[in-house]
Amino acid sequence: MEPLTERRPVSGPVVYGFLRLVRVSQARQDALVASLAEYCHSHELQLSGVFTDRDVSAGPASAAFTGLLDVLALPDVYGVIAPALSHLGPKAIAAARGQQIEAAGSRLLLVRKPRTAYHSVSRSGPVRRHPGTTRVLDAES
Repeated sequence: MEPLTERRPVSGPVVYGFLRLVRVSQARQDALVASLAEYCHSHELQLSGVFTDRDVSAGPASAAFTGLLDVLALPDVYGVIAPALSHLGPKAIAAARGQQIEAAGSRLLLVRKPRTAYHSVSRSGPVRRHPGTTRVLDAES
């Protein structure tokens, strides 16, 4: 706990971190944990622990995620924080895990929000702009 502007100790809502780290160095893990801690500090949240999933083959019910669900059942737990949605796993697993977090009555907080689609056109082929001109969108457009 740190004093806020009123100079009184106030503890923020309790959150738990979740990291999916497959073939990641210790330095990278430390940096990710530090980024979660900094996010929590700046948003007046209390980071009570970080669950780390290193098992790529476990599916949505890995030991780390099961442990996370267990602590979400505790009273006064506000939610889960992750660096990005990809830390919950591949899209299908992330969707299932997001639903389980929501079903537990917790919020999912992401340090980096998912990208939004800037183009409503297909990126797989040419796009007609004006008669006689064609522009091909690359992966970066």
